[in-house]
Amino acid sequence: MEQITIHFNLNGKDVTVSADPNKRLVDFLREDMGMTSVKEGCGEGECGACTIIYNGKAVTSCLMLAVQCGYCTPGMVLSAKALLDKKPDATNEEIKRAMSGNLCRCTGYAKIIEAVETARDVKGGGKA
Repeated sequence: MEQITIHFNLNGKDVTVSADPNKRLVDFLREDMGMTSVKEGCGEGECGACTIIYNGKAVTSCLMLAVQCGYCTPGMVLSAKALLDKKPDATNEEIKRAMSGNLCRCTGYAKIIEAVETARDVKGGGKA
């Protein structure tokens, strides 16, 4: 499997490693980083045994890939395009609703929503 070099901070220490982009975060932390304190319970994000703090938020690491950023981008872009093609003056609430069908495990959506609002404004749809 192709490896990707990633840079991140783990428990206050900057780390650069190669990672399998398809490996779940729980497995990456346990197997590659030796963080055996991260446990897997149900493997479905229901029990919370694999919870970690990720960018200041509690998340279930069994539902995340070790390499996150960009994974959801194609779906986000196409959802935004479909909305703005149909409704170039979409309100902020309409943008949020249109993007709600896409999952992103790493951003919290704020920057994605801002980007769609900017695209709307640049296209001349106005700001709502």
